[in-house]
Amino acid sequence: MALIEIRNLVKHYRQGDATITPLDDVDLEIDRGEFVALMGHSGTGKSTLLNLVAGIDRADAGSITVAGAEITALGRNRLAAWRARHIGYIFQTHNLVPVLTAYENVELPLLLTSMSRSERRRRVGVALEAVRLVDRAGHLPNQLSGGQEQRVGIARAIVADPTLVVADEPTGSLDDTTSEQIMDLLVEINRQLGATLLMVTHDTDVASIAKRRLRLEHGKIREEAQMRRA
Repeated sequence: MALIEIRNLVKHYRQGDATITPLDDVDLEIDRGEFVALMGHSGTGKSTLLNLVAGIDRADAGSITVAGAEITALGRNRLAAWRARHIGYIFQTHNLVPVLTAYENVELPLLLTSMSRSERRRRVGVALEAVRLVDRAGHLPNQLSGGQEQRVGIARAIVADPTLVVADEPTGSLDDTTSEQIMDLLVEINRQLGATLLMVTHDTDVASIAKRRLRLEHGKIREEAQMRRA
């Protein structure tokens, strides 16, 4: 059984007098442990689909089921609780809290749970170790490089062991060398931790690290030939 099942998904937007339909009767399945890249030109609805799967946005029609839970049928409060437990989100611009240390930023999602302090400490340590930033745990965001900030964001996304990690242009604000490092880290998290990743990108080089590549065009998803980096 697929981890994510999307059936007949439709999303509309109003733009003046016109109706824009970035997602038009979309069907998609993603298995547990897959690393999927979603590509497409700007404005095609890539981030819209990502936010629908993450429970941040609402569809106009169709269903999304993640790990057996039909999230399109959940009310606002239940959806928020589900999202906190099951989704890790990697943003393009880090979205770190500037007055909190790297450790405290990573710990934030755990504060929404009933987890003990000792368990939170253990999990934050594991997440920082995974992104190789244990020695920067006490640093504020303005004391970190852009790549280190993104690593903190990745650690925050995986610290609660979420069902799904979604990433929206995770290398979009980084230079080429740092982008390569983040790409390697995402591959490592997928392979070694077994995390399921759904990543939006417009960059074919970034997309090539995924095990599976999809393209969104004219409201429809099509599968592309598998690609691998050398």
